[in-house]
Amino acid sequence: MLITRHLYLTGFRGTGKTSVAARLAAAWAAPSIDLDEVIEKKAEKSIREIFAEGGESLFRDLESAALVEVAAGRASIISLGGGAILRAENREVLASTGVRVWLDATADEICGRVLADASTADRRPALTALSQREEIERLLADRHDLYESSADFRVDTTGKSIDQVAAEVMKAVGKN
Repeated sequence: MLITRHLYLTGFRGTGKTSVAARLAAAWAAPSIDLDEVIEKKAEKSIREIFAEGGESLFRDLESAALVEVAAGRASIISLGGGAILRAENREVLASTGVRVWLDATADEICGRVLADASTADRRPALTALSQREEIERLLADRHDLYESSADFRVDTTGKSIDQVAAEVMKAVGKN
């Protein structure tokens, strides 16, 4: 399947964006890009190191620059960081260059996934002084309206496998 525009996967950390992007890319023979990996490669640092050295503001600057760069490239499946939708300029890039799918999940589901995935701990720095559970609940609530208004489609990933979510995304965007 040839894709002609980017497919952006948005949503909170732990909702399956990177895994679903890889599955969709394989199904559609399209490139898969993890925006966090692009940022780390360009900065030559982990996201945790970027946050430690320059705070969230520096990270968001790097994220915006990376998004503009990948948006100018070949049509791809792009998984975004959970906060990529926080800046208006990022939302404008997303809306003008692709289809946006919000992968959503309950706070319980996200907590379970994040705790079960120790391999990504460096890529998921704490954003508040709250406990992990409280941070997830607060940020989900704070970002909900932005996720919703920045999406063409919403797919709930709670209790679903990567294959199930990928199938729902394909159906939603009409490329099944």
